[in-house]
Amino acid sequence: MTGPQWRAFIAAYLGWTLDAFDYFLLVLLARSVADEFHTGLKATSYAIGLTLAMRPAGALVFGLIADRFGRKPALVGSILLYAVAELLTGFAPSLAVFFALRAVFGIGMGGEWGVGASLAMESVPAECRGLLSGVLQQGYPMGYLLAALAASHVFPLVGWRGTFILGALPAVLVVFVRMGVQESPAWLEERSRATKGASGGIGHVWATVRERWPLFVYMVVLMTAFNSFSHGTQDLYPSGFLGRQRGLPLATISNITIAGCVGAITGGILFGSLSQWFGRRRTIAAAALLAVPLIPLWLGPVSVAGLATGAFFMQFAVQGAWGVVPAHLNELSPGAVRGTFPGLAYQLGNLCASSIVPIQATLAESHGWKYSEALGWFVGVVGVVLAIVALVGPEAGTAELAPPAVRA
Repeated sequence: MTGPQWRAFIAAYLGWTLDAFDYFLLVLLARSVADEFHTGLKATSYAIGLTLAMRPAGALVFGLIADRFGRKPALVGSILLYAVAELLTGFAPSLAVFFALRAVFGIGMGGEWGVGASLAMESVPAECRGLLSGVLQQGYPMGYLLAALAASHVFPLVGWRGTFILGALPAVLVVFVRMGVQESPAWLEERSRATKGASGGIGHVWATVRERWPLFVYMVVLMTAFNSFSHGTQDLYPSGFLGRQRGLPLATISNITIAGCVGAITGGILFGSLSQWFGRRRTIAAAALLAVPLIPLWLGPVSVAGLATGAFFMQFAVQGAWGVVPAHLNELSPGAVRGTFPGLAYQLGNLCASSIVPIQATLAESHGWKYSEALGWFVGVVGVVLAIVALVGPEAGTAELAPPAVRA
């Protein structure tokens, strides 16, 4: 890979990593936020769900910017928005303002993935797309790992507000994107073929969705299963299962979370690489089904070491499946709207899955379930569903995303 290819990939990776870092700070510090605003964990779980629900708006807005004006300005805008929202969250005077800021954060977060993934996948060589897809998507658990470290070492010193203010640091990444990253060569070629202003608008995107609606609906269903799979194993696991049910302190929860993140990064890179040889669909299905027999190991141990081991292997499987997603979605998407199409499908899947966390919390707190039961049964069903949906869908692993000059 050339220098410009590496810089484009690094910008996308860091944008997603720091995005996830900001998101998971709330997941890990939900109990502290709830205590300050004199509410319950169920209420703060709605703030998490609100962030997920607003991500499609960000995918659409910043996707349109990416298709019309380029990937770089869209990536810069999405990063600035989520960083500023994170900063202001640390100063929220009430629960209502807190919710509003998490909604704005969701718009920025929703824009970053689609734009960053298209910039990265359009810039890298096809022969290493599977590996780099796995690395790129594992910016998400890497952000989770950084959030766990911040919760363990920064939160005791500055509280949850100071920790959220720290989350504004991703804004510094904008300088690197502006100065070090070149525009996507695929976007430049697409624009050179189109007349000025003829592509990238909402009408063009809508026309493409209408023309390719079976594919778009399939991608949304696939991403609904994917997001249910990941959020169903991550968002209530620290505060609900480890904190409320097991009564573990935050430092121990953070260490178990770190073990899960290491497993996630390992699984994502491995399965992303394997998808280059075994195909995207079969690799996704294999990783999703692997998670099902791991549920007792994940939720059953009584020791901290056992819980850490279970977290490692569960996230190895969950994020193993996710490691294929950036390549798979971009390969399936039409080139003229690749800034919008995969990101919007991803985030509409998030919207459909945004009630997962409140549902799990309600089952655990209002219906006499334990958190382990709410998490375990849900993940077992979703793992099988994801495998089936992946296998029945299309695949385009041989698609060329970059122009000939870059492929050469």
